[in-house]
Amino acid sequence: MKRIAIFVSGSGTNMENIARHVKSGVLTCDIALIVSDNPNASALKRAANLGLETFVIERKDFKSKVDFDVKIMEKLKEKKIEAVILAGYMRILSPEFVRTWQWCVLNIHPSLLPKYPGAHAIRDVWEAKEKETGVTVHFVTEDVDCGPIILQRKVAIKPDDTLETLEARVHAAEYELYPKALELFLAGKLKVTGKTVIASPVRPAERRIRRSVRRKGAKQSPRSLRRFTPRDDGGSASGGVQQ
Repeated sequence: MKRIAIFVSGSGTNMENIARHVKSGVLTCDIALIVSDNPNASALKRAANLGLETFVIERKDFKSKVDFDVKIMEKLKEKKIEAVILAGYMRILSPEFVRTWQWCVLNIHPSLLPKYPGAHAIRDVWEAKEKETGVTVHFVTEDVDCGPIILQRKVAIKPDDTLETLEARVHAAEYELYPKALELFLAGKLKVTGKTVIASPVRPAERRIRRSVRRKGAKQSPRSLRRFTPRDDGGSASGGVQQ
């Protein structure tokens, strides 16, 4: 069973949503660590309520971004982490981190990438008076918000929307889409080819087997800490699938 770390900086609602999907058996993995660069993040309280181990580390305590990320990587190695899930983590990962964890880091972004990258995507979409937006789950690369797209979901912008109602519906779409992408990732159903992700479907029988394994507490062979090579099980859907 893959051991994952979730990185957070703020409220932690996506983290909590992922944790509940793990607890219910929809996602088969161990959330072995919650990493936060913000000691005041509400996510830390949510993690404590869920019984999850946390690791708080502040950038100001390190001379460089690389030193900061090296310390995090040391902690990930100590905890035998095999994948990193970004859930509202507001710090850009260093190239060294991304290269070490190539195809092992996933992020969710509140727009239909490549449109509206950056930290204020929902506001930017709103101010541009777009008719629709959405959410994107993608692999993290050295180029911010430019990694291969795993899944996307559209969100219509209604005539009576406010920025607040739009934000709420975008976040609701995130809560639905991220677990779907994580299920594919954890099942080894994603293959990166250039800038494209090929996704093979998770069969119902596979879900039943994984949930049975989880209930019995069986252990699986550990994967490489440095690189995740998704398995190609035949049959595919194009990367960046609209959900």
